[in-house]
Amino acid sequence: MIHRTTCLALAFFLLAAHPAQTQRMDNKKMEKIFAKEAIQVEGEPGAWMAYFNDHILLVITDERNNRMRIFTPIEEEDAASPAQMSRMLKANFHSALDAKYSIYEGFVVSVFTHPLRELTEGQLLDALRQVSKLAETYGTTYSSTDLIFGGEEEEQQEEEKPVEKRS
Repeated sequence: MIHRTTCLALAFFLLAAHPAQTQRMDNKKMEKIFAKEAIQVEGEPGAWMAYFNDHILLVITDERNNRMRIFTPIEEEDAASPAQMSRMLKANFHSALDAKYSIYEGFVVSVFTHPLRELTEGQLLDALRQVSKLAETYGTTYSSTDLIFGGEEEEQQEEEKPVEKRS
């Protein structure tokens, strides 16, 4: 009886996983999602500028290496104080969730990276929201959503602490 149940469970798992394999994300599917969601984009497949929630997001894909990245510049790296840099690193652990803060070519950016083929439509749309929200909340809550994943007390204590200057 256990053997039959195990076989049935395995068959169900394989059948359930199969549609996901045939629905792999690629540049053509991303363009269809942008059009369906009325997200204005410029550029060519795999290198778009997307206009989303009053932000210009750069969407870069590499189909051959199965990678994708969405990011937006926030401010020049030199303009970020040591306290802001520290706050960004802490936010990457607690409140940034799937989008993260990073430094790229002299700019503080909000970025989301993911394997391209495994990306779902829901994850793509959520990534666009999180990258734009993380950019919006830079300097205030440093969060990509309303959810804070643990550390809420630590975040509040950090905000109440006086900023120490480095020499």
